[in-house]
Amino acid sequence: MTLTKYSVTWPDMRTILAIDPGTATTGYAVLKIGKGKKEPELKEYGCITTKPKIELPKRLAILAKDLRNIIRKFGPDELAVEKLFFAKNVKTGIAVGQARGVILLLGAENKLKVYEYSPAEIKQSVTGYGQASKQQIQRVVKATLGLEKIPRPDDAADAIAIGLCHLQTNQKLR
Repeated sequence: MTLTKYSVTWPDMRTILAIDPGTATTGYAVLKIGKGKKEPELKEYGCITTKPKIELPKRLAILAKDLRNIIRKFGPDELAVEKLFFAKNVKTGIAVGQARGVILLLGAENKLKVYEYSPAEIKQSVTGYGQASKQQIQRVVKATLGLEKIPRPDDAADAIAIGLCHLQTNQKLR
């Protein structure tokens, strides 16, 4: 008797790359969920960091290179990214906007469905309160995913929250 192996793909499985944009630190999280599952599986999370002394174009190139590697590794179907909000520091806001441009371009180049969420939408979706503190969001992320401890650094925890917001907002993915 000959054993035949088949490769099975699950069309109802979705992989989401969630990003909290920045030039110094960009948080990312990769979540996977199948239709009918209650909670997503957290595949990986972390931060891409660049040194402040490096000129901005090189920092953006580092961000693009590292995100390309993450996209190659996980092959996400969708990209969830935090919308730019106006910061107190205009210079920081502009730099974050440029990082978002790199992120959105990579999404388009990789034919990902791109979804954007404001900080208030993320807080409301994850905690039920649009003015929730970082600590409240982090506790909910920990509890929702059954993690032993709160994910660190904060930018990575924020990216996970963006991914959870995306899944909550787009329930058809479940």
